[in-house]
Amino acid sequence: MDASQSSRRQFLKFFGSAAVVGSLAPNELAAKPKTTRLTILHTNDVHSRLDPFPMDGSRNAGRGGIVRRATLIDQIRKEQPNILLFDAGDLFQGTPYFNIYKGEPEILAMNRMGYDASAIGNHDFDGGIDNMVTQFGKARFPFLIANYDFKNTVLDGRTQPWKVFNKDGVRVGVFGLGIQPEDLIPKELYKEMKYLNPIEVGNDMAERLRKEKKCDYVVCLSHLGYQYNDATVSDRVLASRSRNIDLIIGGHTHTFLEAPVSVVSQEGLPVLINQVGFAGIYLGRIDLTFERGRGGMEGARAIEVK
Repeated sequence: MDASQSSRRQFLKFFGSAAVVGSLAPNELAAKPKTTRLTILHTNDVHSRLDPFPMDGSRNAGRGGIVRRATLIDQIRKEQPNILLFDAGDLFQGTPYFNIYKGEPEILAMNRMGYDASAIGNHDFDGGIDNMVTQFGKARFPFLIANYDFKNTVLDGRTQPWKVFNKDGVRVGVFGLGIQPEDLIPKELYKEMKYLNPIEVGNDMAERLRKEKKCDYVVCLSHLGYQYNDATVSDRVLASRSRNIDLIIGGHTHTFLEAPVSVVSQEGLPVLINQVGFAGIYLGRIDLTFERGRGGMEGARAIEVK
């Protein structure tokens, strides 16, 4: 076990998977260690739901909408100095906005809300790979995808596998994973794109971010889906076979988790998984505290956008 592995195991053991920072010993109080709080906000499977659901008496009548979400995000930013805002894919498809404008208003709205990065979902291909080039080019944030090889396509060089964010001295490494396109996306929409094994790629990305890029926290933006009844790779499977991943922000299955689920990794350490349904009805929030190289989760919840 190398020094970085040992250090990570110690701080996760100290804080646990969902611990609140407790009282400090007298010598720690005297040292006055620097504490950094970080809040991660996230959405998934918004599916072009720019307006609230219509008031038609259905289960979600009147819920959601980007104006309410933007207002909520702005409010949290006023309260918390260190914010990261992510989406786990399937920005497109689901309302006439996409049918008419092919994703432009979705991207412009995310720019306005200050998204830091997004994964790519299978429905983001619905307008074709050429449309993705057009719409992604309007984004002021990167699309992160590590297991889609776009070589020999027009998307080559238009996405990134990973990105490191520095928030008040805390380095957060983020990478994206996408679902197997076969039987989900027509071949003519993704063309020569190659799908790579998400578990192998995910572990390679996480190791690079942890060891080479010296990240304190590693996040996977996943559009693999939360869980299946067959051998399909899901977030739970990824977590159980992972190394160096701390948090998986998921999408695709429209799973609503009231709080993150913890899965034990190959290292025997907890990996948190969270997903907040679909259509922007909820905004996920995870509050973290980092102190002298150690980190722990203070709390997490899904906030209804209303």
